[in-house]
Amino acid sequence: MTKNYINWLLFTLATLLLLVITAVFSLTVGEASISIGDLFPVLHSGEGMEYFILTQIRLPRVILAIAVGGSLSLSGAILQGIFRNPLVEPYTLGISGGAAFGVALIIVMGLHLSIGMFMLPAAGFTGAIATVILVSVLGFLRGGTDINKMLLIGVMISFVASSSMMFLMSITTTEYMHGIIFWIMGSLDEPNRGLIQATLYISLAGLMISYLFARSLNALRLGESKASTLGINSKSAIRILFILASLLTGISVSIAGVIGFAGLVIPHLIRILIGSDYRFLLMGSFLGGGIFLILSDVIARTIISPNELPIGVITGMAGGILFIIVLTQLRKTRKYGI
Repeated sequence: MTKNYINWLLFTLATLLLLVITAVFSLTVGEASISIGDLFPVLHSGEGMEYFILTQIRLPRVILAIAVGGSLSLSGAILQGIFRNPLVEPYTLGISGGAAFGVALIIVMGLHLSIGMFMLPAAGFTGAIATVILVSVLGFLRGGTDINKMLLIGVMISFVASSSMMFLMSITTTEYMHGIIFWIMGSLDEPNRGLIQATLYISLAGLMISYLFARSLNALRLGESKASTLGINSKSAIRILFILASLLTGISVSIAGVIGFAGLVIPHLIRILIGSDYRFLLMGSFLGGGIFLILSDVIARTIISPNELPIGVITGMAGGILFIIVLTQLRKTRKYGI
């Protein structure tokens, strides 16, 4: 046990260090290159173009990447533990579909132009929460916790929301359709600093709350009935964890759009590195998700500079390749457990 904790501590410190290195690297790379040695002098100067680029453009994106990437990866680890299914991710349950439909509806109605910049995040979050409530009500009907039924309901809601969004896109103008497509592809270019700070605080709070249920997640790997014999209130734990993961996903989607694969690939990769003990997996997934999204953002804004690719394009391509590599590694080692 002591050896496991030492290994976990070393892994966490190494991952945290890698997160810092990745963040610093992201601050220095871009159309206007800034050397590492100039970072602190520029930040200390408090003026100039380089100071503006660091504080108003790159640093907010790094913070948002950590918050969103960490939240999505943490949500994926939690949901995979609840459903005991390695293919479940935050978007499987229709949360992204509900958020996308909410945003598409607001754009088609033109309310984002008349009300202001907060309308799109608010619409996305409302759509995500509406999906969460619908899945929760139908899945927890009559006091039950049929996780297979919840999963199927989430998938069906995702299809319905996606089809409804495509219907809206087919009847709207070209300008509005471009706005919907751009939001769907995902972006970390959020101008409001208050929303970025709120997302970071909520993601950190979600990480701390999840650790209250680390023992429950470990027990649920054995199944609900066996977890109950170990003194775990399975129904209560599943409901709270599902709502927590859904809220983290809903907030992430409403702020950054649909960013795929972070919640699917990163938990798998962390399991290969440190095992399936949720006392170690939760923190590893959060930090790994932040690293993954920071690197994806660097690629998105530099690969065709001065233009910028949607970050969802990069996470989809990189995540898909990484997932194939992960699955190949799993077949070689044959060590996996939810």
